[in-house]
Amino acid sequence: MPTFSKILIANRGEIACRLQRTAQALGYRTVAVYSDADAQALHVQMADEAVHIGPAPVQQSYLNITAILDAATLTGADAVHPGYGFLSENPEFARACLAAGLTFIGPSVEAIELMGSKRLSKLAMLDADVPCIAGYQGSAQDDATLQHEAERIGYPLMIKASAGGGGRGMRLVHSADALLDNLHTARSEAKNAFGSDELILEQALIDPRHVEIQLFGDSHGHLVYLGERDCSIQRRHQKVIEEAPCPVITPALRQAMGEAALKAGRAVNYVGAGTVEFLLDRDGRFYFLEMNTRLQVEHPVTELITGLDLVEWQLQIAAGQPLPLSQEAVTLSGHAMEVRLYAEDPARGFLPQTGDVLRWQPAAGVRTDHGVVEGQRISPYYDPMLGKIIAHGATREEARRKLLRAVEDTLLLGVATNQRLLVDLLKHPDFIAGDFSTGFIAEHFNEIPRPIASNQQLSLAAALFYQHGADQHPKQLAGWRNNAGVPGTYRLEVNDALHSVTVEPLPLTLDGRHAIVVLNGIRRRIAYYLDGDQLWLPGLTVINRTQQAASRQADASSGTVKAPMDGAIVDVRVRVGDRVSKGQLLLVLEAMKMEHPLTAGIDGVITGVQVITGDQVRNRQVLLEIE
Repeated sequence: MPTFSKILIANRGEIACRLQRTAQALGYRTVAVYSDADAQALHVQMADEAVHIGPAPVQQSYLNITAILDAATLTGADAVHPGYGFLSENPEFARACLAAGLTFIGPSVEAIELMGSKRLSKLAMLDADVPCIAGYQGSAQDDATLQHEAERIGYPLMIKASAGGGGRGMRLVHSADALLDNLHTARSEAKNAFGSDELILEQALIDPRHVEIQLFGDSHGHLVYLGERDCSIQRRHQKVIEEAPCPVITPALRQAMGEAALKAGRAVNYVGAGTVEFLLDRDGRFYFLEMNTRLQVEHPVTELITGLDLVEWQLQIAAGQPLPLSQEAVTLSGHAMEVRLYAEDPARGFLPQTGDVLRWQPAAGVRTDHGVVEGQRISPYYDPMLGKIIAHGATREEARRKLLRAVEDTLLLGVATNQRLLVDLLKHPDFIAGDFSTGFIAEHFNEIPRPIASNQQLSLAAALFYQHGADQHPKQLAGWRNNAGVPGTYRLEVNDALHSVTVEPLPLTLDGRHAIVVLNGIRRRIAYYLDGDQLWLPGLTVINRTQQAASRQADASSGTVKAPMDGAIVDVRVRVGDRVSKGQLLLVLEAMKMEHPLTAGIDGVITGVQVITGDQVRNRQVLLEIE
């Protein structure tokens, strides 16, 4: 029976923090690894020991197998937990850990290898009599073959990276004329994210539910499933809200899906934590989507309805112990719901966002899994997910209500997030009724407006600038003026819109982190962060332009193309002198493991190109110009 006492966590952020909490509670020592960008990260602070493994780019750090194994040798770690993401489904990493004499906390190399390929796993599932959706999973990968197979399958269809998930290397194609461009983009994303550009094609089910079964197996031949999770609320094929149990699952359907998941597990003699994902149509038919040979991001909702610690189960199984429960002993209690807090701007196509975390305070009364600390830099190198907020209730409505309050009460200033969208999703009548599918966000939130500052927010902002004297007073005279009875007029910018605000001197009680103010007869305590002419309020950034000339930056239809976020230029499609049309692809920017096409806002001629492929760029940096 394998024994181990020190576990190296081959991951970062909230994932590594989550794993360390259970491992340390069970008496294990933990080792963190970190890149240049993560030197001050929470997972590094939590660990008993930490080892630097390279520069910020993942290929040179968190995907560097040699560096991670060297860290295990250096610290005397005798086990490795890969977490989820990065190397968690990389068979070469699992094989290398075993060759180094380390206990790999995960399934067998063979299971990872088979299920890590959407193409091979689908073939195996067809052999195991697991329901599968029609598609192409052949080895021929040339454009001509894929075009021929796409015509056979019919449109709409999904292109998927065979080696990965999380929406990377995945494209929905509605017609033949869009196929080639999407194939090339999917290949590029897949190669960058997973090291393999192999693709599969599948018939696209329109508006199904995404329902997955949590599976566990031990080395003694036992397999159980721990209920299901509904992960249908997604954007760009990445999950946003998950819940357990699924609102529309009947006991009979749960059993049928659970038994299909067990078939999948038995087909590969599965050991450890795994998730079998299905698409469920409105008639109750379900189809195998993929199997993830790791713990899932959304595992907390299963923990809350079962009362189990799934990381503890992983460690026990890796140590050779049998499963703690039989299938008959598994019980589900109440309802759990989780949202993912992303550093992104939903109003700009969910573009990932970077910046410094100026204020961070998780909500009380619920579970928040995160790796955030005040002062840290959210960089463009990693996934934009900052953490998860999870609530449990006796009923679905109680869980939703608790989660809504917690999302509203979560404080994060300095980085744009999807927090407001999460609130709107949780309040939507169809979501409340449990009537939704994977197309829910696209259907109901297709046009997401940028936040508009309310009169109360503008009044508070002006009062804070006045109180702090950001526009004209020395710091030692903040809040003072010799003509205090005269209103002050401020020019405040919010999301590129200017507002003129006239404010009487407003008494505020400030503690450096909150303003206590009475607005319209209601006393409120509002968090803020002010740095010179820039003010952060919950969900809003305000810039004081009072002392600046009334000049405006070029709008979206101008000839100046700027970086929408920090990132790397992976493709430059034009050069000086080229004539371009509005909407034409000019450059491709990679940030937070996704590719983002940048297009022309006007017809014209390229007069300047300031970047080349491989350049690292900052948010709002000028990339090229069109005249």
